[in-house]
Amino acid sequence: EVQLVESGGGMVQPGGSLRLSCAASGFAFSRSAMTWVRQAPGKGPEWVAAINSGATTTDYRDSVKGRFTISRDNAKNTLYLQMNSLEPEDTALYYCGPGWRSLTYRGQGTQVTVSS
Repeated sequence: EVQLVESGGGMVQPGGSLRLSCAASGFAFSRSAMTWVRQAPGKGPEWVAAINSGATTTDYRDSVKGRFTISRDNAKNTLYLQMNSLEPEDTALYYCGPGWRSLTYRGQGTQVTVSS
């Protein structure tokens, strides 16, 4: 059974930072590309960042380039998203899953709220 458990969300002020984690099990994590996706209230989901299985290639949507960094630890079956210089527009439910810029499975997500 595929399980994805996101954590690390919270409420921060604009300009703040958060580090999200995604613990994965039930599939070949080390052989899977992984993606972070977010969904803001009243909007559809959008991919945020993607990383290939060997962490040699990453991709980001334009609005987060230079502020977010995706990484992974294949020994721990864990995916990360370091988010710096957060903006109110980053407020959303963030979730992860296997796939490149899209998800075949997803977890319950972790809420990120950026507000002063």
